[in-house]
Amino acid sequence: MNFSIYGTGLMMGLSLIVAIGAQNAFILRQGLRNEHVFAVCFACALSDAALIVLGVTSLQQIARFMPWLDPVMRYGGAVFLVWYGARSFYSALRSSAALTAAEAKPSSFRQTLATCLALTWLNPHVYLDTVVLLGTISTRYPGEQASFAAGAVTGSFLFFFSLGYGAKRLRPIFSKPSSWRMLETLVAFTMWIIAFKLLGGL
Repeated sequence: MNFSIYGTGLMMGLSLIVAIGAQNAFILRQGLRNEHVFAVCFACALSDAALIVLGVTSLQQIARFMPWLDPVMRYGGAVFLVWYGARSFYSALRSSAALTAAEAKPSSFRQTLATCLALTWLNPHVYLDTVVLLGTISTRYPGEQASFAAGAVTGSFLFFFSLGYGAKRLRPIFSKPSSWRMLETLVAFTMWIIAFKLLGGL
C-alpha cells in the first residue's frame, strides 16, 4: 500500500463529508438521543465505502451505460428531502417544554435504519461526492487506486463514528427544549436547501 496516496484519499474523504448535510444531521440527532448510534454510523460508513469502491472501479462504465440515472436521483432525492424537512419542521413546532433527549419518543430500529439508508442512497450529493468526485480523483493515481480508496473509506468510518458518539458530549446543551427545537429547525432547513440545490434553484 502506498501510504502517501492513502493519506491523500483519507483527507479527500474527510473534506467531502465534514459539511453538515442530510446524512450528518441525522447522525447528530441519533447521537444526541443515544438511539441506535452504532447501527446508524456503521450503515452510513459502509454505504460510503461501497460507493467509493464503485466510483474508483466503475465510474466510466456507469456514466456510459446509465445516462438516465442523474435525473432520477436528482428529483427522487429532492422529493424525499422536502418530505423529511417538513417532518423535522413539524417536530420543531410541536415540541413541548417536557422534551429532552431521554424523553423523546424513540424510533424503532427498523424505522431508524430505513431512514438512515434513504438519506444516504436517495441523496444525489452522496453519489457526486463518492462515485463521481472521488472516482475521478483516483484516476490520477494509476495502479494505486486501491490505496486511495482505502484512505477515503477510512475517512468515512472515522468521521461518522466520531460524529455519532461525539454528539453525546452535547447532551447538556440539548437538555433544553429550545435547543431541540433549534436542531429540528436546522435539520429541516438543511434538507430544504439541499433539495432546492438539487432542483437547480442555486
